[in-house]
Amino acid sequence: MNVSTIEQPKHKEFNDFFSFFLMALLGASINFISRIFYRQFFDFDTSVLCGYLTATVLTFLPTKKYAFSAAKTGKTAREAIKFLGISLVALVVQVYAAKYTLEWVANPLFPKINQVYRETGSHVVGMGFSFLANYFGHKLLTFRSTGFYDKIRSNPIKQKEKQL
Repeated sequence: MNVSTIEQPKHKEFNDFFSFFLMALLGASINFISRIFYRQFFDFDTSVLCGYLTATVLTFLPTKKYAFSAAKTGKTAREAIKFLGISLVALVVQVYAAKYTLEWVANPLFPKINQVYRETGSHVVGMGFSFLANYFGHKLLTFRSTGFYDKIRSNPIKQKEKQL
């Protein structure tokens, strides 16, 4: 039996996930620290939103380059738009997961724990759900050619209008 013909397990999926996880840690750190800063000026929900937006802006290029190896695709503007769209969906996931974890879990079950700790724990839960939404959204849409843009550009109606 020739063992060289046995297909070895592919580690690309794991490497992609791990690289994205490292970029997510960078984003989570920015998100978390900036949320604490914003909390001095805004309510909890708004501070979570502002922290998320800050992290999204600051992590686009590192995510593109390191997590999805898409540094030289030549489609940065298109990817930025898709990145923003996916990030907005994940933002909604994070804000509502954090808000409802605070309201439904942390406050009722742990009323004697300091409010700062309840908010922090709720924010971390929201960030976890947001991580999953971001990973799958970016993997399946942002840094992958779906052909949607090319279909829009080659729309037969637009081509007929150009011919007239």
